[in-house]
Amino acid sequence: MKVLHLCLILCALLAVAGCGGAGSNQVKIALVCPLTGDDAAHGQGMKRAFIMAVEDANAAKMLGDIVIEALPMDDRSDPKEAVTVATQVISDRAIIGIIGHLNSGCSIPASKEYAKRDLPMITPASTNPKLTQQGYKNVFRVCGTDDVQGSFGANYVHDTLGLNTVAIIHDKTAYGQGLAEEFQKQFLAIGGTVTSFDGIDRGEKDFKALLTRVKSSGPMLVYYGGLYAEAGLITKQMKELGLAVPLMGGDGIFTSEYARIAGSAAEGDLASMVGLPPSKLPLAKDFLARYAQRWPGDDVEPYDPLTYEATMLLLDAYIACGKDMTKLNQTIAGIVHNGIIGEVSFDENGDNRNKAISMNRVQDGRFNFYEHVPQVQ
Repeated sequence: MKVLHLCLILCALLAVAGCGGAGSNQVKIALVCPLTGDDAAHGQGMKRAFIMAVEDANAAKMLGDIVIEALPMDDRSDPKEAVTVATQVISDRAIIGIIGHLNSGCSIPASKEYAKRDLPMITPASTNPKLTQQGYKNVFRVCGTDDVQGSFGANYVHDTLGLNTVAIIHDKTAYGQGLAEEFQKQFLAIGGTVTSFDGIDRGEKDFKALLTRVKSSGPMLVYYGGLYAEAGLITKQMKELGLAVPLMGGDGIFTSEYARIAGSAAEGDLASMVGLPPSKLPLAKDFLARYAQRWPGDDVEPYDPLTYEATMLLLDAYIACGKDMTKLNQTIAGIVHNGIIGEVSFDENGDNRNKAISMNRVQDGRFNFYEHVPQVQ
């Protein structure tokens, strides 16, 4: 990684000058994600990794004398706020690209704004397939998609855990409901039984009426499509009602905050995660050590390595072609990038061809890596 970047520094001086690129001594990259509200644990982690990437790039003078400014912006996981922020982003001509958003429900409407300026958008976390199926040439994602993750979860429950009845709950968002529907489709296709399928509202705190009905349907597992704040309360209230079965979710619940909310009720619960844990990737070792030094006391959240890599990927593309947005998007589309999350390259829609999934289980109050599926096609 370091050798690659040193070589690219030299290329940067030629490429940026040759393309007539920045035209100033500063460029900006925006990170847009929830920095406040219920999803802030994910967003704050993304911010830490984003800042690290920009600090590393400036320290290495990746763009020569051009200084890169990190611009974290808060969408509060609110689609309307995401669009408002996106309009601010496209009005700032110094911004060369966006890393984000976290939520698919924010990324999809915001992407329409970024497309107006052909501004590259690379999401580390939005997994709804619809995001990259809109025909935009400026939208990319380094994480996996719900169809892969939901299908993987269904196969894992039915074939690996040997459980054939599940109840499904989702949070009615583009991410949560989309993931739950993908899980349900595959679980039914392989012979499983879905005892109930319900949506809840984000911000709800009391799920006992719903869970009492879910319990009476006799599921062997509850699958949740959504984020950790509601999921932690659901599994806690499940156990309080005597529904002593595991809860499984996707990457949205994969954070230490989940077990903190649920307490001991989370023991044995499961979460799939797009990509491999950084601890299993040799090139991530240096990142993890420096993260701990730069942000002492803070856990590495699930989208942090993906955010770091998305930022570096954008900069590598910028080095190759400069600030021409059409060329920049074409360069990203054709890039083969090897970094802390493994190899990244994009298919015709802008989705990462690397579709590895990992399964994680709560043990002793935190998610621990449990099993790895190298590639899911």
